[in-house]
Parts: sequence; C-alpha cells; structure tokens
Amino acid sequence: MSAVSDRLPTFPWDKLTPYKATAAAHPDGIVDLSVGTPVDPVPELIQKALVAAADSPGYPTVWGTPELRDAITGWVERRLGARDVTHRHVLPIVGSKELVAWLPTQLGLGPGDRVAFPRLAYPTYEVGARLARAAYEAYDDPTELDPEGLRLLWLNSPSNPTGKVLSKEELTRIVAWARAHGILVVSDECYLELGWEADPVSVLHPDVNGGSYDGIVSVHSLSKRSNLAGYRAAFLAGDPAVLGPLLEIRKHGGMMTSAPTQAAVVAALGDDEHVRVQRERYAARRTLLREALLGHGFRIEHSEASLYLWATRGESCWDTVAHLAGLGILVAPGDFYGPAGAQFVRVALTATDERVAAAVRRL
Repeated sequence: MSAVSDRLPTFPWDKLTPYKATAAAHPDGIVDLSVGTPVDPVPELIQKALVAAADSPGYPTVWGTPELRDAITGWVERRLGARDVTHRHVLPIVGSKELVAWLPTQLGLGPGDRVAFPRLAYPTYEVGARLARAAYEAYDDPTELDPEGLRLLWLNSPSNPTGKVLSKEELTRIVAWARAHGILVVSDECYLELGWEADPVSVLHPDVNGGSYDGIVSVHSLSKRSNLAGYRAAFLAGDPAVLGPLLEIRKHGGMMTSAPTQAAVVAALGDDEHVRVQRERYAARRTLLREALLGHGFRIEHSEASLYLWATRGESCWDTVAHLAGLGILVAPGDFYGPAGAQFVRVALTATDERVAAAVRRL
C-alpha cells in the first residue's frame, strides 16, 4: 500500500503555523480571518431541539427520521424553488466535507475515470479524486472539457474561495452539456443563503434543470447559515437514481448523522429568522472589512456571495500573508485553492464583531 504522502497533498493549513505565531504575538492579540469557522452562538431553538433529543440510546438511521426528510424536502422546495421533491430525492450526510472527500469512492470511480472541479476551488475536491485513484483536472469553463471518461463534474456556486456566483443562464448551459454527455453534476451550494451582490440559484431550480433532477445532485450544509459546524449537519438533494445507491453504500459504512443532530436540523430548517439575523451579522462585518481592505491598497474580485473576501495587492499571496500577520491578522493564502490564486488571499468574515473592529483599526 502506498504511503499517504504519495496519495494526498500536504495538508495546506500546516503551512500557516509560523504566520499564526507572528500574528498571535501582536500586543492586542490575533485576529484570525483564515478559516471560515463560525464564532457566533448556536441559535437557542436549535440547542433546545438537540437537548430534547439527547436521550437517544439506539442507533440512528442513515436516511434519517421521516421528520428530518420532511424538513429537508420542505426547505428545498421553499428556499430553492424546487418542485415535487420526495423523500427519495434527499439524503442526510455527516457534514459536507466527508461527502466531498468520499463521493468519488462511493460512486465507484477509480483509475480511468476523471473528476473535474473549478480552477480555484476547495482543496477537498482534489483529495476526493485522489482517494479514489481517479484522474482529476481543474477548469475555467466545464463545457470546454473533453467529456471522454469524465464521470463527476463539481460545481461550486457561491464559490469558496472567491465568492463568485454562477448565473442561472450559466448553470442551465452547464447542466444541459453534462446531461448530453452522461456526466453527473454535483453542485456544492453550501454558501447559497449568503448572497450579497448576487442572488445565488440552485441547480435544483426548474429554470435550470427543466423540471428534471436527472444527473444532478446539490450539496447543502447548515454549518454556515445556522452556525452548526460543530454538529456536522448537511444533506444532499437531487437525482434518486444517484442518491438511492449512495444510501445503500452509506448504510454499509455506518455513515449516520446522530439522532440529536437530526432533531436539531429539523428545528434549523424550519426557522428562517435565525438565518436572517446571522446574515445581518455577516453583512455588517463584510462591509467593515471590505472598506478597510480597499483603503489599505487591496483590490477585491468577485466576493459577491459567501463568507469570504477574495483580495489582492498584486504580489505573492505569501508576501501578503506575512504583511498582514505583522499586523496581527491571519488570512488564508490564495494558492491553497489552486495556482491561479497565487496573488490573492482569502479573508473570512467569521470573527466576532470585536475582532473585526480590531482588524479594521490595524488596517
């Protein structure tokens, strides 16, 4: 068996350790804007639902409770504009990252198969292909790819790291092209409820898919919209012909969302008010950080949605990381997300109001 180092890239966040030490030495403490991990409280109604379900001695089911599936189908129709969504169209998952990392393997991909993902992308798309020993490549426009052997096409809108949003017209064109070539489209839409200068659209919308879910699956997470990163709460929605076999595989693998978490997700998906409140928090932080970065000589590209500002000073991303670390601010270097990000940094909005204010003062 080959060594892990032969199969996987270096874990990128380890490279930030010395810069984190520099930032932490600032007299007023570090402002960590590197990782997009929520810092605000879990909404009380979700905590109460979790506690109420705490006496759960038995094994949960991989498919989730009927109440959970009802909550997911209801949200997909209400929020995404999808139609005729049944329990067969949804599948709970244990956070979205495990799905991204293991989906190619669970789909049965391997040598001779190809996986494609955006030129600037979450590193785990590549990791998933590597774990399956499938070939992989990055794209600018997926419809320009050679379709031969391409089995899995990842979309990510809004994008991590850039915040770019694919328009309804672009999504429609890509879905039609993929269907014409028998390629499965999996759309990572975990930031869909965080649009600022654009209104993100799901591949599940009938204007995109023509009223059919054939060959398309969307990925959704409650980590960002409901501050549930610690709960590992996410789900898939889309083609039953894809989700059915995945359900069977995940049963064999014991990939179950805990029963208390399932109850918490039911409460979270049934309440839109806490999402509105959290959006307002992020919007306020985004405005402050954006203005401060622009005033400090940065240029910001895309960033019309998601929890990040994609910023550049026209220099090596590591020079920018070092510069900001000297101010006590830690950000993510753009090359974590592909060579095309070599002159950018990703600035997360996930810090408390007090820490964001400190960053603004320093900039």
